[in-house]
Amino acid sequence: MKPTSPTRRRFLGQSACAALSSVSILNTLLNLKMAGTAAAQQAPTDYRTLVCIFLHGGNDSFNWLVPRDAARHAIYSTSRGNLALPVTHPTNPALNLRELNQDGGDGQLYGIHPSCAGLQEMFNGLGGDTAKRRAAFISNIGTLIQPVTKAQYLAESVPLPRALYSHSDQIDQWQTSVPQGMTQLSGWAGRAADVLHSTVNGNGVAMNISLNGNNLLQVGNSTTQFVVTDRGALTFTGSEVTEPLHPLQLKNTAHRSIIEQSYGNLMQQSFAGLTKSSIELQEFFLEQFNSYDDSAISSFFPNNWLAQQFRAAAKMIALRQGLGLHRQTLFLSFGGWDHHDELINNQAGMMSLLSAALTAFQRALDQLTVQDSVITFSASDFGRTLRSNGNGTDHAWGGNALVMGGPVRGGRIYGSYPDIMLESNDDTGYGGRIIPTTSVDAFFAEMLRWFGVPAGDMDYVLPNIANFYNVASSILPIGFLKPGTWT
Repeated sequence: MKPTSPTRRRFLGQSACAALSSVSILNTLLNLKMAGTAAAQQAPTDYRTLVCIFLHGGNDSFNWLVPRDAARHAIYSTSRGNLALPVTHPTNPALNLRELNQDGGDGQLYGIHPSCAGLQEMFNGLGGDTAKRRAAFISNIGTLIQPVTKAQYLAESVPLPRALYSHSDQIDQWQTSVPQGMTQLSGWAGRAADVLHSTVNGNGVAMNISLNGNNLLQVGNSTTQFVVTDRGALTFTGSEVTEPLHPLQLKNTAHRSIIEQSYGNLMQQSFAGLTKSSIELQEFFLEQFNSYDDSAISSFFPNNWLAQQFRAAAKMIALRQGLGLHRQTLFLSFGGWDHHDELINNQAGMMSLLSAALTAFQRALDQLTVQDSVITFSASDFGRTLRSNGNGTDHAWGGNALVMGGPVRGGRIYGSYPDIMLESNDDTGYGGRIIPTTSVDAFFAEMLRWFGVPAGDMDYVLPNIANFYNVASSILPIGFLKPGTWT
């Protein structure tokens, strides 16, 4: 259950200890499991999933989405120096910018990184079909407490996000949507689960499922994330370990023996029951995951760890009906984007992996005919400096994000692509640290409207949203969703 007003508006920093305690986590799991029958009676009939791919380290996204018209590309090349990507490479066509053909949007000409053949196709239309434009970009997005101009930034006359160029702080702020610098142990997807889970999902499996360990994004004040791997749930029993017995299996078998005993002490008995319930929940998930035949989509995915994360995500989406998950978030992660050095070579290889994995995932969703009920989006610590530090770039602020899926009006650039001339009004004045013009709150709010978070609960999920958007509006904050896909 979400906190009730006015407590829910004072959530910053609450449940810090409780969220970390075993009793709280196990209670959450049990509460979710027991809520199934009542929730199923109120649950919506449709299914919707949000998928986050977090690019840890700070992706240099001004080499991901590049202006391609002559005038703006000349400015880009001057600002980026030895890191600029050419529209047409003089000797190697494989290094040309890949042309993006906008269908509306801001009407400007753009290219995508040469390694992103799959994303180019998703933007322009899968299989050449412009009716299947699945991908779009949100330009110049970043953490904000309220809109900021260059003059306000330099004068420090308005509140700014804390520790703007710090990895850990900016990761937290993207995942919490609370950049004020206050201790926050819940994320915006977790708070969305606080609002929605008990009324929309009909089974005990948590709404928020992570494929890449614990994260702050999916932790709520009264709900928790469920951590799995690309092979299914992290089982407590160790039953997947075969003979000879592994120490982990021996330890977990002992745990099973302990929790199956009867206890005279009520607290001991309760804790044992909760632990057993969580084990059963994990084993139920693993059974469903392992029994699902994904042969219809397995050939789409390259044999690398990132693509296999997305393959597992596709399986979890295919399983959501059987798991009673009318609403579901999935978290995936791809680290190593902190390219202070060797940006050109390292980013090319990583962009190739990312593009192939995202394209395989979207093709799988189309194959499963669930493409209209899944939105996938990228997030990253921050953008990077336009100016080269010699062979790479440094921490900055605004950048570009990807959003894709059937509900997305693909083939467009949304937001406002900045003036990337050094020392422009969009530059803070420190080597091309661009001030974002689209807040992460606006980005998240649009997806959450589609996801089903009521307008009256949006300020609990996104505490700063009123600074950027009227949640009662009949107009979306950015406009990347297709008409008729949201309420």
